[in-house]
This record gives sequence, C-alpha cells and structure tokens, in this order.
Amino acid sequence: MIDFPVYLINLDDSTERLRSAAGQLDRAGLAFERVPAFDGRTRPAGQFPGHDPDAARRRLGRPMRGGEIGCYLSHLDCLDHFLRTGSELCLVLEDDVLLDAAFVAGLEGLLDWLGPRRENWDIVHLAPVRHKIFTPLGALGAGHGLTHAHYFPMTTTALLWTRTGAQAFVAQNRAIMAPIDMQMRHWLARRDRGLAVWPPLAATTGADSEIASHSQPKRSSGGRHPLYPLIRQVRMAGDRLWAMRHKWQGKAGQPR
Repeated sequence: MIDFPVYLINLDDSTERLRSAAGQLDRAGLAFERVPAFDGRTRPAGQFPGHDPDAARRRLGRPMRGGEIGCYLSHLDCLDHFLRTGSELCLVLEDDVLLDAAFVAGLEGLLDWLGPRRENWDIVHLAPVRHKIFTPLGALGAGHGLTHAHYFPMTTTALLWTRTGAQAFVAQNRAIMAPIDMQMRHWLARRDRGLAVWPPLAATTGADSEIASHSQPKRSSGGRHPLYPLIRQVRMAGDRLWAMRHKWQGKAGQPR
C-alpha cells in the first residue's frame, strides 16, 4: 500500500508537463503534492543561497549553471517537505516522468522487500538510465529486479527516499557544488546505501529538462578549468573505485 508522500517537482510555467504527470499518477491511483521547482534558467549562479562556486570549480572543473542549482534546490525542498512529515518513506518525481505499466506493482514489491530492512538504505533509484557496478538482491516481479547500486545511477527522475537517507543527505549536502545526481553518486559511492530497480520502473518522456535548462549551450566550455578533462576523469575514477571496493567487500563477506 502506498501510504507515504509523493512529491512532483514542476516549474510554474510547465503546465503541459504537469498535466501529463498528473494524468499518469491519477491513473496509477497515486495522490501527489506538487512542489514548485526553483527556476534557475535565467539567474546567475551567484544569486543562489548555498552555492559554493569555489568548491564547484574544484569538483567539476567548471562553474555550475543556474538550472543545475535550481534543480538541486528543488530536490532539497522536497526532502525538507518530507522531513516535516511523520512518514518513513517518500517518492520524489520530476515532471518529465514516464511511469512503467507495472510501476505500482513493482513499487509494492519493492516495499515488501524493504520491510524491516528500510533503515539499511538511503535511496532507491526507480528510473536508472544506465546501471553499472551493482549486486543483484532479488526479484520484484513483472520482470523487474532490485540491486545494491554501489555506483549509484545518474538522473533524478524517480527516487524513493527513506527518512534516514533524507536526514543524512540534507545534513551533509546543503552546500551546492555539483549537480544533484552527481552529488548523490559521490555521496552514495562512499556510504554504499543506494539501491536501484533494474530494468527501471520509470523513464523520462524524452523531452529536455526544463528545470535544469539555461540560456547557454549545454556543453559550453565557458569558465572551464584548463585541466577540465583530467578533473572530470579523476572525479569519476574516484567514485568508481569506491563502488568497486564496496562490491568486492560484499563478495568477500558472502558464505562460500
């Protein structure tokens, strides 16, 4: 039974996206709360509270865009909403979500599996696009399985949060120095408390994100550090090494 908050992040002017997402959720029988997205599309990064431009340049090798910061703040806002409730779980969706026909059944199977184990995990990714460095945990039915996602998948289309995970993320990640999905991967590669459903229970509609869009070209090199390619490779390698370490530690601990 889905008896926890469902939050839908939506920009005030994205009415068609809201209509599409709301229709899907209504057909699935899921009540939701719309959370207005922070609009960072035309605001300079320096105008956002919590943004650390120096740390971002060290982490990314480039400045963060206003849209990326707005997206981060939107997800933090959902977690703040969640932590003001008494619920132990919440579902955070972005308005370009496309629910699988088996979404509710898969989610109910996931809840059954979590049961008393839910305090052992922080986030379950319901819509991974790519999935690497993981350990299978079990079947959820309808062809979907659950994995221990040592290398947490990117994108934030559909995330199931535990209270312990939300509390820890909010406490440790208020300073904004990377896009939200990149920060989650960095954080969870070290905590090793992320799960993922594979194949995914949700996807995106294929439309570009409006929350994270901005006035400059997406791959603009403006403001990049001269060593940007190296900084990027080092960052990704660090996350992969942590993920592999946890995966092999888990294998070593299994009975032979």
